[in-house]
Amino acid sequence: MRALLASACISVFVIAAGAAGAAGAAPPTIDQSLDLQTVTAPKLSPDGARVVYEQSRTNWDANTFDTDLWLADVTSGERHRLSGGARSSRDAAWSPDGKWIAFLSDRPPSLPDSPADKSQLYVMPAAGGEAQQVTRFEKGVHAFQWAPDNAHIAVSAEGPEPKAMKDRKDSFGDYQVFHADYAQVHLWLVTLAPPDAAGRAPPPAEPKLLTPGDAFSVNAFSFSPDGGTLAFSAQRDPDLISGGTADIYTVGVADGAVKPIVVGGGPNQNPQWSPDGSQIAYETQAGSKYYFYTNQKIAVVGREGGATRVVDPAFDEDARLMKWGPGGIYFEALQKTDAGLFVIDPKAATTHRIDMPGESQSGRFSLSRGFDKAAFVGAAANRYPEIFVADLAHPAPVQLTHAGEQVEPFTPATRELVQWKSGDGTTVEGVLFKPRDFDPKKTYPLLVVIHGGPTGIDTPTVTPDRYYPVERFVAKGALVLKPNYRGSAGYGSAFRALNVRNLGVGDYADVISGVDSLIAKGFVDRSRVGSMGWSEGGYISAFITTSSDRFRAVSVGAGISDWMTYYANTDITPFTPQYLHGNPWDDPEIYKKTSPISYIAKARTPTLIQHGSLDKRVPIANAFELRQALEDHHVPVKLVIYDGFGHPINKPKQQRAVMEENEAWFSHYIWGEPLPAALTPRPKVEKPAAK
Repeated sequence: MRALLASACISVFVIAAGAAGAAGAAPPTIDQSLDLQTVTAPKLSPDGARVVYEQSRTNWDANTFDTDLWLADVTSGERHRLSGGARSSRDAAWSPDGKWIAFLSDRPPSLPDSPADKSQLYVMPAAGGEAQQVTRFEKGVHAFQWAPDNAHIAVSAEGPEPKAMKDRKDSFGDYQVFHADYAQVHLWLVTLAPPDAAGRAPPPAEPKLLTPGDAFSVNAFSFSPDGGTLAFSAQRDPDLISGGTADIYTVGVADGAVKPIVVGGGPNQNPQWSPDGSQIAYETQAGSKYYFYTNQKIAVVGREGGATRVVDPAFDEDARLMKWGPGGIYFEALQKTDAGLFVIDPKAATTHRIDMPGESQSGRFSLSRGFDKAAFVGAAANRYPEIFVADLAHPAPVQLTHAGEQVEPFTPATRELVQWKSGDGTTVEGVLFKPRDFDPKKTYPLLVVIHGGPTGIDTPTVTPDRYYPVERFVAKGALVLKPNYRGSAGYGSAFRALNVRNLGVGDYADVISGVDSLIAKGFVDRSRVGSMGWSEGGYISAFITTSSDRFRAVSVGAGISDWMTYYANTDITPFTPQYLHGNPWDDPEIYKKTSPISYIAKARTPTLIQHGSLDKRVPIANAFELRQALEDHHVPVKLVIYDGFGHPINKPKQQRAVMEENEAWFSHYIWGEPLPAALTPRPKVEKPAAK
């Protein structure tokens, strides 16, 4: 389980490119960066012959990032779009016989009495044709899975609003009882009617509720091989703070009989059946009290419950369970900045990696029915991620997409891994961005861009510029360092725990030691260093603002300024007690030690603060607190609030604003350019009248 301070700027496979001094090459504008398309989420057909995947597009008129479904033929490489229109389609899945593709979409509904702007389930013929809307849930569909018989689909969704709640609203209007007014997520069974002679499917029947009541809220689920039983994980309610209560259950498709299979010792989630249906594999924290940062393991239990057994005890990273096939249990995991596909022998409890030559960063795997082929998103250092297919017996990945062609007009910075020793001797790794004409005899400004999480990670693959215009900074003559500070994923459980009761303090030591290591090489101008980051990266940047006078400028994106303020207001209250091993009432000193606001008297660095007005993960009180404290101490500060946004800023126009604010802030304090009083609005472009 990793419901942490999720970074809003984790890679989505978009590049903004540019290199200082590269002949004939210029970095993209911010709009060009935001316009670049991405490819992800490949799903391999059961026979391994076709791949359906998602391709993004930027809709400036609607101010949305949308996704379409595309279909690629593995043999010919031909591709065509399956879905389109004004809204998104996502999470495609093939029927077991390969004749149908189901997916979720928030497109305008076609069934009567369907709510607008909610993700509903659609099914379309894989050979081509119109998609049919299958569900009309009041609050949309969370997830779905095909049954082995091709005629049924299980979905997770909330039911209609209870009459008691509607009556309450009629009498008292809208209000919320905190940690009480939950809408539980249930499992439902959808029966698909066969099409008529003309290929038209009749309207679907109403879904059958499989998990009534309010005992729990469903998360992940999967059908048994015979289709008669669903295994699912569920927690006491859908609240983030209840994630530790997740356990494993089964429910009979015919009789709706629910049976607990694994209770306690979790959180336990994402159950997957053995090929013969006699056992269930699942992800578990194996009862760890501090499951936010300890390794997620894979365990096995009999289908009727009983003794459980961790089958990957020696694997030192989070294992993300995929499927259980004849050759073993398949999962994905990081190994430092690499990522790949692994297989466990559940009897011997041994693990091996299936290498994808040339694609050291491989993920989002989808396996064929025979577990002999895989589709995946692959990349490597200085490469743009693409969709690949490979034979698992002798992997030689074949590239299906060519999204990287979009960046050919630009010359991206070079990315390389660097290492250094932190203050306590810990080895820390990071990604250093350099201009293509980098000269080690010259000196360059250095900008540090810090990921969130804290269990995020930066890799040397080509990744998006959506919050910080990294490529434009490099094109202006800067180096950029992205440190994988202590707590980052990929480096094992011991490294991930080094920031326990050490948040901010150890993180700052990792960052400043990285800066010093580059200064020692002679090519960094120590008088022009800046820092920026979002979420946990914003917190570390706030710590830099209040703890150091060595930076010329800082940008704090959705960052924590005071852990007590955070703890009392966040939607994920277990975070700080797990990392600080206490709450602010019982151990105020550790909260003081790790809070940037405690060091405000030392603050000297001009600071830009950016925050969503409705952020529940890092409530906006943190931004107001830091801004006021900096102003009281006569430190230049600017606070920008993005109205209506939560933790991520996830619409193109507002991302444009975030990027331009950061570009202006660092251009002024690092390069001495004038600081504009406000952003310059785009001129309105009149569209030609329809004829």
